[in-house]
Amino acid sequence: MTSTRSSYDAVVVGAGHNGLVAAAYLARAGRSVLVLERRDHVGGAAVSARVFPGVDVRLSRYSYLVSLLPRRIVTDLGLSFLTRRRRISSYTPVGTGGLLIDTASEARTRDSFRATTGSDRDFDAWREFYAATARLAARVFPTLTQPLPTRAQLRRLVDDPRLWEEVFERPLGETVEARFADDVVRGVVMTDALIGTFTHAHDPTLLQNRCFLYHVIGGGTGDWDVPIGGMGAFTDALADAARSAGAEIVTGCEVTGIDTDGVTAEVRHSDGLAHASRVLVNASPYDLSRLLGEPAPPKPRGSQLKINMVLDRLPRLRDPSVDPALAFAGTFHVAESYEQLERAYREAASGTRPAAPPSEIYCHTLTDPSILSDRAAARGLHTLTLFGLHTPADLFAATPEQTRSDLVVATLAQLDSVLAEPIAGCLAVDADGMPCLEARSPVDLEREIGLPGGHIFHRDLSFPYAEQESTDPAERWGVATGRPTVLLCGAGAVRGGGVSGIPGHNAAMAVLET
Repeated sequence: MTSTRSSYDAVVVGAGHNGLVAAAYLARAGRSVLVLERRDHVGGAAVSARVFPGVDVRLSRYSYLVSLLPRRIVTDLGLSFLTRRRRISSYTPVGTGGLLIDTASEARTRDSFRATTGSDRDFDAWREFYAATARLAARVFPTLTQPLPTRAQLRRLVDDPRLWEEVFERPLGETVEARFADDVVRGVVMTDALIGTFTHAHDPTLLQNRCFLYHVIGGGTGDWDVPIGGMGAFTDALADAARSAGAEIVTGCEVTGIDTDGVTAEVRHSDGLAHASRVLVNASPYDLSRLLGEPAPPKPRGSQLKINMVLDRLPRLRDPSVDPALAFAGTFHVAESYEQLERAYREAASGTRPAAPPSEIYCHTLTDPSILSDRAAARGLHTLTLFGLHTPADLFAATPEQTRSDLVVATLAQLDSVLAEPIAGCLAVDADGMPCLEARSPVDLEREIGLPGGHIFHRDLSFPYAEQESTDPAERWGVATGRPTVLLCGAGAVRGGGVSGIPGHNAAMAVLET
């Protein structure tokens, strides 16, 4: 399909979820909107796919959980999309037992802390700390869909000097070590600071703090919810909303350049040219530089290994006291104690593949079986999504396929070490007789969905505030690029990252203010 006109109020580059959010808001406001997408389908990283031949399971292939999506976006755009909360927050195997955090049972969680750590100290510290982050979430999250507060304004809004210092001022490792005594408990806290981010507990740049903040404020609660129908259900609903409002979406059309005189812009693409008052770019700042013909900044450094699996059955645990259906319903931590995380970081930072790669796993189908066909459900199939940490893109530079293969073997060996049976024996087999396992490294993510360096947030996250107030709409909404007619609407915007729709919303609000 090609566009039917050449001039628009707005051209959106990229039909990932943020680009679709921006298009839907602008079209509903009566603006003419063209969305150009390089791939042959919409969704970007927020898609569902039948990955394995003959296995009718719609996997959330890249992104897989929802935390930061404001309910107001779903309501504003009239989306038919729901998420479901996970009762089990996490399970971490420890010896022949494990730490189970059950959000519906404080008594059960306390007993698990006591059995794992030998006292109530860390449970009490856990409850106090996450009560504080819940207050932080309730105060900060609503600001993400408002003009950027200044640093001073946000600090006054948080109104908790100790927590502000811990989250916004000092390396998170200092807080984790001061508040918690147990190595495993410290690790469970620290993982929220490392998802998709290559850093360590005492990084003086506070990159870990920024990542932690976004992981604990989502939805105003910090919950990480399961998208009903898979991640593709969200972007399908967004595409329907944008089209229904009048936006034109063209797939299989690659944008090759953007020219602007500061008043209007011209977008060069594989089907020709499009002119617009504003261009909203749902690509990384790194890729935007290329489109503008500017020198490229340093490439971002992604750091994760994603493994998708379909199982005939859930594996048995070494811990006989916990049903696998509980353990895998939340976040299942593997090799993620505080010391293990630090050791893996040091190894990867020195250019060596971590000997014991840390990872976390969850099972979508335990919370939402709708991604299974009737036949797959009758067979008792389940999905497992594994997200590996501390695997930076440069580890794969020389031998990407061999390094990925080696990491998969090492990562699954760590998983096997806490199971009562090898995970390989639980994998379903596809129509070609192959095990249902797919792995994606940062190199694969750059090649397949255009994430520079495989960075899932487009670039390192930033704190959600401005240093000073501005009257420029793009700066006020955190979507400025330095070019008045070109705005960021993707994960690389201020308050970007994750599956949120927030940058798309904010870019649209900036356009509507002009």
